[in-house]
Amino acid sequence: MPLMDHLRELRSRIFKSLIAVLIATAVSWAYYRDIFDFIVGPIVDVEGQLEAEGIQVDLILTGVTAAFMLQVKISLLAGFILASPVWIYQLWAFVTPGLHKHERRYALLFMFFAVPLFLAGVAFAIWVMPKGLGILIGFAPEQVSAFLTVDGYLTFVIRMVTVFGLGFLMPVVIVALNFIGILTAAAIRRTWRWTVIGVFLFAAVATPTPDPFSMLLLATPLLMLILFAFGICLLNDRRRGRLARADYSELSDDEASAIEGPDDIDGVEPIEPPEPLE
Repeated sequence: MPLMDHLRELRSRIFKSLIAVLIATAVSWAYYRDIFDFIVGPIVDVEGQLEAEGIQVDLILTGVTAAFMLQVKISLLAGFILASPVWIYQLWAFVTPGLHKHERRYALLFMFFAVPLFLAGVAFAIWVMPKGLGILIGFAPEQVSAFLTVDGYLTFVIRMVTVFGLGFLMPVVIVALNFIGILTAAAIRRTWRWTVIGVFLFAAVATPTPDPFSMLLLATPLLMLILFAFGICLLNDRRRGRLARADYSELSDDEASAIEGPDDIDGVEPIEPPEPLE
C-alpha cells in the first residue's frame, strides 16, 4: 500500500476511535455521580479511621469553574476506558496487515492476556489505595483537618491505577520478547538477581507511600507473575530445541515441505501452473 493510503487509513482509524471515545464520554457524563462516588470510595473507606485519630478529611474544589472541569475530566477518563475495546481494535486492524500469519496469532494471544492483567492491576490498585491513603494522611498531627483538592486526588488515583496496571503487563512483555526470539529463558535465569532488584526499585518508586509494606504489596505479585512468565519462556525454548533437533533423514527428497507457501499468505493470489507446451 502506498504511503498516502497508509496515512488515510490511519486518519480513518483515529477518527473512529475519537467518535467512540466521545460517545462513551457522553454516556459517562450521564452517570457522573456514580463514577465520582466510585473514585472517592478509598477516601470514604479511611475517613472513619482518620476521624478516630482526630484528623478531619475533606475534599475541596478551588475556583468557580472547578466543578464543571472536574466533571469533564472524569467523564473523559471514564469514556476513554469504556471505549478501549474500540480503539484497541482500530489499532489492531491498522497493524495486522503488516504481520505474518503466525505473528498475528501471537499478537492476538498477547492482547487476550494483556487486558485481564491490566484490569487485575487496576483492581489491585483500588484495593491498595485506602491503605496508602491512610498512611499518608495519617502523618498529619491530631486535631488537624486535611483539605485535599479534588484535582490532586484525581491525579493520585490515575497514577496509582496506571502504575499498577502497567506493572502487571510486565510478564506479557517478557513472554512476547521470548516468542519473537529476543529474550531466552537462560538469559532470564542468569539475571534473576537484577530482576528482583529492578522489581523492588520499581515498586519503591511507583508506590506513593514510604513504608515497605506498600512496596511489598506491589513487588510480591509482580515477582510471582514474572516467575510464571519465566516458566512459559522455558517451555517455549524447549519446544524450539526439539524442533531444531528434529530428524528429517527418513523423509524423501521429493516430499513436499511443510513451509508456508505463497498460497497460504493472506492477500496473495495463488499461482496458477503454466499451460503445457504443445
